[in-house]
This record gives sequence, C-alpha cells and structure tokens, in this order.
Amino acid sequence: MSKIEVDQVDPQSGTTLTLGTSGDTVTIPSGVSITNNGTATGFGATGSASWVTDSIKTATFTATAGEGYFCNTTAGSFTVNLPAGSAGAVVAVKDYANTFDSNSLTVTPNGSDKIGGVSASISLTTEGIAVTLVFVDSTQGWLVTDSGLQSEAPLPYSADFLCIAGGGGGGGVYHAGGGGAGGYRNSYASESSGGGGSSETSLSFLPGIVYTITVGGGGNGGGVDAVGSTGVNSSIAGSNITTITSSGGGGGGTYHAGRIDGVAGGCGGGAGSGVSPGPAGAGGSGTANQGFAGGSSVAGGNVNGHTGGGGGAGVAGENGSAAGSAPGAGATDGGDGGDGLSSSITGSAVTRTGGGGGASYTTTEGQGGAGGGGNGAAAQQTPASPTAGTTNTGSGGGGASHNSFGAASGGNGGSGVVILRVPTVNYSGTTSGSPTVTTSGSDTIMVFNGDGSYTG
Repeated sequence: MSKIEVDQVDPQSGTTLTLGTSGDTVTIPSGVSITNNGTATGFGATGSASWVTDSIKTATFTATAGEGYFCNTTAGSFTVNLPAGSAGAVVAVKDYANTFDSNSLTVTPNGSDKIGGVSASISLTTEGIAVTLVFVDSTQGWLVTDSGLQSEAPLPYSADFLCIAGGGGGGGVYHAGGGGAGGYRNSYASESSGGGGSSETSLSFLPGIVYTITVGGGGNGGGVDAVGSTGVNSSIAGSNITTITSSGGGGGGTYHAGRIDGVAGGCGGGAGSGVSPGPAGAGGSGTANQGFAGGSSVAGGNVNGHTGGGGGAGVAGENGSAAGSAPGAGATDGGDGGDGLSSSITGSAVTRTGGGGGASYTTTEGQGGAGGGGNGAAAQQTPASPTAGTTNTGSGGGGASHNSFGAASGGNGGSGVVILRVPTVNYSGTTSGSPTVTTSGSDTIMVFNGDGSYTG
C-alpha cells in the first residue's frame, strides 16, 4: 500500500477535489479528528443537524439532509420541503421570530415518504418551537426526536362541511317577488353545491386551531314599496384554512319602478311586478357554485302581479305567469320558489334552501321551493299574508301582495346553518355556541344553528 505525506491537497484545476471513484470506500481511522471550517453537504447526518446561520429562511425552500434552518414566518406562512428520505437523514427547523403560532410553518415529505407514519404534511403552530426530524424507514418515515413529542408537529385531519347562509326576505307590497335562498356550499360525499356546482374539497383541520363558525340570519321581508333584505353570510374560518363563505340570499323585488328587479345573492330574489303598464322585472342573479337566479316578472302586470319566485340552491325561481289578466280569471300569477338541495351530512337526507314564492293578486300564490321556502301571498284568497322561510334552512321568504287584503310586508328569510363532520377519533370535544353533536358511523357531526366555534 502506497503512502502520501503532504500538508495540503489542492485540485490540479478548477475548485473541485474528488476522493476515489464510485463504489470506493474512504476510511477515517479511529482517533482521527476532522475539523470542518466550511459547509458540509450530502452527508445525511444522524442525530443532530448542522445549523445554517448565514441564511434565515423566509419563503418556501427544499431542505438538505444534515442541516437545520431558522425559519422566519413574520411575513406569512411558508413550506419546508423535505429531501428524499434515507435512513439516518436529519433535518431540523426552529421558529426564528416566535411567529409560528400566528403564521404556521408547513413541513412536507418528499414523494411517498411519511411523517410519523402518515403520508401527509405537518404544520408547526407552537410559538418558538424547534423540531428535529430523523428519517427511520419507509414505515414511519420522518420522526420527531429532539422535541420528544410527535404531538408538537400535529397531523391534519379531514373535515367535511355544509355551509348555508341566511335566506333573503320577500318583497313588500305591492305584487312582490319571493326571496332567494342563502348560498349553499357542500363538501360531503361528492354531493352537489348550489347553483349546479360540484362538491367542494374537504377542509384540513389541525389540533389546537380554533375554527370560528358564523351562522347568517335571514333577511327581513320588505315593507310597503320596499324590496326584501338580503340574508346574512355564513362562514367557517381558521388560521390554516381559506375561509369558507356562503353569500346571503337576495331579497324579492316590489312593484315600484326602480325596485322591481330581484336582488342578487347566494340565490337571487324573484322580481316584483309593476302596475300597468309597468315594465317586466328581472330576477336577481345567484352566486356561482352557491345558488340559482330568481324568476322574472311579466310586463304590464296590472292588478294580477305576475311576480317571480326566489331562486333555490337546486333550481332557479319560476317566472311569473301571464295567463289571465283580471281577478278571478284563474291565473297562476306568482312564480314558485326554486327547490333546494338535499344532503345526508348529518346521517339522514335533509332538504334545505328553497326559494320564496312570488305573490299573486288573484287566486294562486307562488309556492315556496322544497327545503323550507316561504309561500307568497294571494291577496284575494287565503292566505292573504306571505310566510317566512323555515329557520336554519337558509330558505327565502314569500312575497307580499296587496295591503288592502293582507299583510304589507314580505315574509322573512330563514336563518342559515353550518354543519361540520369529522372522524370521531379526531374529534376534540371542544366547542362553543352549543352545537348539536351526534355521531354517524365513524364520524362526529356538529350542527351549528347559531354562531360558535370548534377547536381542532
């Protein structure tokens, strides 16, 4: 065996020095110390990391095995992408500015690698935390070591939702359209969202995060010469999710010029009908992937009041009918409210978000859409007063007809509802606002009929 004794080895050209070739083994004898005054890369260090102090991380990056990083999330959350796992590889991170609690740091495994035995990212949300991850094997993947608690890098879990806003109020006298239902957003079991929208992606909840639930109230029915009020939005908000917001239903139009059209909303309000020779009114538009438009009215409504029904989450409001032109002519004047949608998120099928029916001056008022929509009024027949949308269905209120024969105000919209469904194994049991809590199969369901919260 040959022996070379020199004080320094430099590359003959360039700046790269290579020891051996592929397949060779370079041995450092026992008792020999190696001092590193530069940067070590690619060693796949085990047990501890070499901390990078000359570059504080402030945006998404890919980690190198053997290194630790100081991560500053003051300006916003970002992601650390782990390298491909190999046994003994180590990566560490530290909350540089104590801001992980307000802007979390996400750690994402490479390809099919796991963290703590699960193929999913983790989010670090504890202020000031430092975590060292060591890759063990394909079964467990990366495990937390130096913190000693895997719970300090909590794993997310899936949460399905049904978020329904408050329904719009029916228009006030005369000859008023029905209120539109509240916006309808759904992620459960591939069920549809409103307005013909597809099922949405489930939410990803994290232990310890507080998710705030807001349930919108129904809009008030319009008074004399007034459109119905728009319902109030419902929402689900948390620091690690994009807020889910459903828009309140649009109010029904009335008879007065400039106020005939239904109001836009989650589902649009139905149009009122102007006194002859009044113009036709347009139904209010719905919100994409939340609900349908309200029905239109007929020009020259005269005393018949050919009003539009409010839009539902499943069907548009019916247009007013022009059949007949005088009281007693058998006209079907008020358009029916659009039907709502059915969901089994609570374990059984329930239909919600029906549009309010439009009013009729003569014989037949518009009926509320399936799912709790209020009926319109028929001034010269029973009922002479419109009805409200059903509470906690997000349904629209019925339109008012003629105050010489019945109520002057439209029916109020029904309040909304927010429903969460999570795996029972992950359910924390920590809520506010007194939701109704039940189970179905392996899941726990929370029905919020009013404002509240759930802690993941």
